[in-house]
Amino acid sequence: MRRTIIFYLVSFLLLLGSVSLFSQTNDIPSVLSIRERAAVINKITKMRLDILLPKVMEETGYDMWLIACNEDNLDPVFQTMIPYDVWCPITQILIFYQPQPGEKVERLNISRTNMQNLHQNIWDYRAWDNEKKESQWDCLAKIVLERDPKKIGINVADVIWAADGLSVSLKKKIEETLGPKYAKRMQSAEMLTTLWLEILIDEDLELYERVVAVAHALIAETFSNKAITPGVTATDDLLYYYLQRVADLGLQRYAWPWFRIRGRDPEVLKKYGKEDTVIRRGDLIQCDAGIYYLRYYTDHAEWAYVLRSNETDVPESFKKVMAEANRLQDVFCAKFKEGLTGNQLLANILKSAKDKGICKPKIYSHSIAYYLHEPGPLIGLPWEQENTGGRGEVKLVPNSTFTAELSVTCPVPEWNGEELRMSLEQVVAFTLKGTYFLDGRQTTFYIVK
Repeated sequence: MRRTIIFYLVSFLLLLGSVSLFSQTNDIPSVLSIRERAAVINKITKMRLDILLPKVMEETGYDMWLIACNEDNLDPVFQTMIPYDVWCPITQILIFYQPQPGEKVERLNISRTNMQNLHQNIWDYRAWDNEKKESQWDCLAKIVLERDPKKIGINVADVIWAADGLSVSLKKKIEETLGPKYAKRMQSAEMLTTLWLEILIDEDLELYERVVAVAHALIAETFSNKAITPGVTATDDLLYYYLQRVADLGLQRYAWPWFRIRGRDPEVLKKYGKEDTVIRRGDLIQCDAGIYYLRYYTDHAEWAYVLRSNETDVPESFKKVMAEANRLQDVFCAKFKEGLTGNQLLANILKSAKDKGICKPKIYSHSIAYYLHEPGPLIGLPWEQENTGGRGEVKLVPNSTFTAELSVTCPVPEWNGEELRMSLEQVVAFTLKGTYFLDGRQTTFYIVK
């Protein structure tokens, strides 16, 4: 079902030189300790700041990017630019300045936070002494005046929520601090923010694939007899088994996952009723689940089948529906092309799928990586298969990741022709070399005996 994964050790040795592994649990890949996570995240964050930040500032034409937020209301972008092992007290201000396109970006930190060499701490604790010679805001004004930027990006946005992290009060304070001259030069950094969050460097993709491997393994364990006893286990039992395993491994859930019975023999349904949530033989079970680990999100919809007492394999009719959904995944990946908007991708994918005779295709894909549903192009919604508005007008860029979230709806002969809607969701990466599934994809059902 999955392509072979090179174990964590290779990637993390490349990043750190040497790390120890722990939490090897049956078939779930080893999960890093908190200390090791801090080292890995800090390393990859510095690489992104060194490699990616200058490119996206140059591409979008900002010579200064100003990010400000408060201790318990951190800007979504700010959270991707700081060390893992850090406390961010009171007001946080980061300034990025690129004097000329292509030049190194000056990364300035005006706060009490120890940025561990990710950003230059130019304003230290002495600013808080009794003399109060220079306040945080005085320092900001001085930096801007000395550099005289022509285009200042701030995190306010109309479309991408992750680019809209600047509060009203802080925006007002910045305008007052900089004065009318520089306040007029402030512009929305929505495009800059989108590219920063959307584009992954190669090292990101290496780590992300390992995170997806852990997510896949957790689903596989949950969709097994280790967690399911037919006729006894209910879908809520399965949900809390999964949540407990995520917690036991020291991970975080992505949102609120679910496990549901998505297909049942009409006779069994008649016997137990629509409200029955006990998993029974012959049932099709689906999950929508994911984790948050090493600052990456996963999001997967996968399926399991519970064998009847006289079965040794999944019925062919169900296999055919999954194969049809896999065909739609292939079409999805084949249509990815740099520069297309989400709405254009949606139209192209649906046209190709219908031309190929795929049964009732539906696409509702979103970007994913540092955030669950942002900031790249939105490719359809379950209730909208033509135009998703502003988020659908975001353009596709290389080294970005998405969920191939989609469905087909096909008749099932064993159900007297009633239809089965099969939704699949996997994480895919779009690169200049092509589009591929991180840690593979589901092509066969998990089988519960």
